[in-house]
Amino acid sequence: MTISYNWLSEYLPEKIDPEKLSRILTSIGLEVESLESYQSIKGGLEGVVVGEVLTCIPHPGADKLKLTTVNIGAESPLNIVCGAPNVAAGQKVLVATVGTTLYNKAGEPLTIKKAKIRGEESSGMLCAEDELGIGESHEGILVLPQDTKVGTPAVTLYPVYTDYIYEIGLTPNRMDAQSHMGVARDVTAYLTRHNSGTFKIKLPSVNGFKPDNQDKEIDIQILNPELCPRYSGLVITGVTIAPSPQWLQDRLKAIGLRPINNIVDITNFILHETGQPLHAFDLAAIKGNQVQVKTLEDGYSFETLDGKIRSLSKEDLMICNSDVPMCIAGVFGGKQSGVKDTTTDIFLESAVFNPVSIRKTSVRHGLRTDAAVRFEKGVDISNVIYVIKRAAMMIKEIAGGSISSAINDLYPAPKEKTHVALKYHYLKKLSGKNYHQDTIVDVLEALGFEKIKEGMDEVWVAVPYSKPDISLPADIVEEILRIDGLDNIDIPSSITITPAIDQNGLKEDLKEKLAGFLVGRGFNEIMTNSITDSKYYNEQTLQSVVKMINNLSADLDVMRPSMIETGLESLAYNINRKNENLQFFEFGKTYSTTGVGKYFEKEHLAIYTTGQNHEDTWQQKGSAYTIYQAKGLAYALLQLCGFTQIKFQIEPGSGLIEVLADKKKVIEIQSVAAQTREKFGIKVPVFFLDLDFGTLISLKETKKITYKEVPKYPTVYRDLALVVDRQVHYDQIQDIIKKTNLPLLRSTRLFDVFENDKLGPGKKSMAINFAFLDEQKTLTDKEIDLMMTKLITGFEKQLQAEIRK
Repeated sequence: MTISYNWLSEYLPEKIDPEKLSRILTSIGLEVESLESYQSIKGGLEGVVVGEVLTCIPHPGADKLKLTTVNIGAESPLNIVCGAPNVAAGQKVLVATVGTTLYNKAGEPLTIKKAKIRGEESSGMLCAEDELGIGESHEGILVLPQDTKVGTPAVTLYPVYTDYIYEIGLTPNRMDAQSHMGVARDVTAYLTRHNSGTFKIKLPSVNGFKPDNQDKEIDIQILNPELCPRYSGLVITGVTIAPSPQWLQDRLKAIGLRPINNIVDITNFILHETGQPLHAFDLAAIKGNQVQVKTLEDGYSFETLDGKIRSLSKEDLMICNSDVPMCIAGVFGGKQSGVKDTTTDIFLESAVFNPVSIRKTSVRHGLRTDAAVRFEKGVDISNVIYVIKRAAMMIKEIAGGSISSAINDLYPAPKEKTHVALKYHYLKKLSGKNYHQDTIVDVLEALGFEKIKEGMDEVWVAVPYSKPDISLPADIVEEILRIDGLDNIDIPSSITITPAIDQNGLKEDLKEKLAGFLVGRGFNEIMTNSITDSKYYNEQTLQSVVKMINNLSADLDVMRPSMIETGLESLAYNINRKNENLQFFEFGKTYSTTGVGKYFEKEHLAIYTTGQNHEDTWQQKGSAYTIYQAKGLAYALLQLCGFTQIKFQIEPGSGLIEVLADKKKVIEIQSVAAQTREKFGIKVPVFFLDLDFGTLISLKETKKITYKEVPKYPTVYRDLALVVDRQVHYDQIQDIIKKTNLPLLRSTRLFDVFENDKLGPGKKSMAINFAFLDEQKTLTDKEIDLMMTKLITGFEKQLQAEIRK
């Protein structure tokens, strides 16, 4: 939120230095993200003076340039090369002297230096309006009246408005601070607490408000009171639409608003002054002298101020005349009812609308206006009449005219104030500080709270309408802490904690363990958006996908049903920037639905690899990542989690490799299909590991850790090379080894696969290492040979294997 220092200071009881005010704002919870000086003309015209062109002759080396001598009141005239077509001797002009910095429309600086232009010396610059920032014209240099005194600083002719601008990081619950008055109220309460006195905010008076006549009464009807709890309006006739006075334009420009005309500028000024949005209608558009607040049927076409035709929803609240809609309530005005240059009579609206309804309408139509932002967070329902009086008096003062009706205020169900009880021991418990009872009451009353009753150990207060978010004692504690100063909270010398059972301890520990392992292997963790584009998925997948109702963009419309697509987006982004050797992992969730109101989410560890498995080094060249390395990574991850019963199997017809731990599928491995990669513009192979994190946790919860002594006797190793058919997989060999049932066989490892025509057509050699261990004694060669014979017999019978010598 943007706040003007000059504007804010008008409501404060005393002037505060900008830097000190910045510290106060941050201390009371209105964090100042930036504080910058502002000038209506950037650079403040410093170094720009009035000069008189003494001579003007053609440049000998350039047809479009002129050589001039210019008197600026110095000891000698300046020689300046000028390219303006209208420059002539005898003119009074504005001169940017050497060392002056000018700023163009984009805010880019240009520092004037002594230079030679086509061989001729130039010591300054004759300026056009746009070069100085005082206008838009670039047709030629700005020519001043002949009676303008030479040497006069330009700033005396074109006064520069200066200010300080605060950017405040406003939290969503602070609707009461969405205006200069709201911020001033907080600062005043801070002064009351810290400066030993009672300080009051300086509110503009509306005591002089009085209708001039009642010639133009407008009937108001609220047909949807649940969407519009309060609506008021009045008529002002005989106004003159014109540019706003300079002070008003300066105020709006300082906070980043573009002046339009006096009526619109006043409503914008009031919005940022009080936080209450207003809307001005051309009275001629109110047919039947009637305003109706109601909803319309679905599909009604309505043209808004930006000239777009919008299809309305039956949930959109509209401001209508007796025949047609004029405005989307609280969001955006209509083309036909807006204030025009020819408008002479206006109907001024001040109202309160349902925040939820405004939010839905604003998002539905993509209209995030200042008014919508205020209404969706809630506005002060008690401030409606004050604001309309304030605006009417400003319009009458600036745009002329007469107030031609009384205020028609419809408030069908007056809102009761929220009552909250604060116990003093609760305040001490949450804040860590002992506050005197008088201090508590003084702070709350300075913020607009009303004391209802006070006891020995508690105080009851009525919450002001400007703070609709406050309903609990904890909210009151926050208000007291803010005004006391968040930087004044005591830091205890010791902290007492009560240990609790962490229900997610195993999951978080396992995440940290796996992440540390992967990072150690050269992987980078990524975080991708769980909202993605439905175009990535086929019709069958879309039947169970979770669709967004109010998606912010057309390409983010579903919750992801799988992890692979969002990961491929990250791979594509990097590959397109020549970062091609990639190893990514992500902990994330996928989502699905049955279509009958039941939704499911599933946790994953997704791993993506492409390119080389490591960079080239002087010792070793990098090699392309393969499916076997993906399998090895899956095996290592499960081993790290304590699993020993790990099995790989290929799912028929899918190309997926399933990895089982303790007979349950935990990981799926795939080489991403070329058709899928093409959607993201990826041409190189990509390998994807999808670890079902939920299943992994459930297996870990039931798994017991056992400990064994380091064996006293040595492990004995034997190698065996089998010549088998090329269709034979290693898991078939593992099945035979398990069926052989050798208790002393501790592990097996495939360490070589060799294919050659010399082995025979359709044959390959698989070399396997066997590890044997007896924890009671040292194994003999005879015992090992007997076990190896059993294995060889099984391979020969079931695989028709030959033993390679």
